[in-house]
Amino acid sequence: MIETVARLVWRLICWLELTVLTLFLYLLSYLPRAFIKGFYFPLFRVWCRAFVRALGIDLRVHQKNTRALPSHYILVANHPSAFEDIGIPAVFPVHSLAKIEVKDWWLVGRISTASGSLYVHRESRESRSAAAEEIETKLLGGINIALYPEGGCKGRRIFESFRYGAFDISLRTGIPILPVFLHYESQDDFEWREPQTLLHKIWHMMTTRNNRVNYYIYDAIDPADFSDKVAFTKHVHARYLEWQARYLD
Repeated sequence: MIETVARLVWRLICWLELTVLTLFLYLLSYLPRAFIKGFYFPLFRVWCRAFVRALGIDLRVHQKNTRALPSHYILVANHPSAFEDIGIPAVFPVHSLAKIEVKDWWLVGRISTASGSLYVHRESRESRSAAAEEIETKLLGGINIALYPEGGCKGRRIFESFRYGAFDISLRTGIPILPVFLHYESQDDFEWREPQTLLHKIWHMMTTRNNRVNYYIYDAIDPADFSDKVAFTKHVHARYLEWQARYLD
């Protein structure tokens, strides 16, 4: 009984913390970008970690890398859930590429935009090209970027081949790929499925039967080891299929 009450009190404290931070970051987002540029992104990462706590998620990082991680990289990950939008920046200092619809999400969209998130209209070739140019500019400016080479939230399993974008940019800039495999132990509760809304998924995450989320970090991959984007993409895709077989089968 005491343990149950303690958990309830802790959850309420976490939601109070998240509410205060959300309102604070939302109000800050109306200030000129030049004014908030230096401190908003670190606050955004604090907000992401508060969001993870409020949801009650047990986010665990598994360092499978055998070499030290680079300070500058392009993070790539599989994309089964909406949780990545807060889970990835909660762990890694990265600016994410998100679908354009995220920009219009209530409260979250404005905070995400102010933090420096990038957006793409996935069905628009022009938008994808513009996003690639912006990503390259940000990377050359020293910023780490998170990309999802499946090209969207495709479900718990990787079936399709990866898109070339992240690997083409890596080859052009010389910046390594940092692969992270995401595993949700209660896959049904976390997997994004249409026509679910963000509020649906938040509720599913909060009431999940298993709140364990595993992020497996592997060694960064040097683009200098590959002659073209096709070979590079196929290599990384094959590694993800290996990890999928290891963790999901």
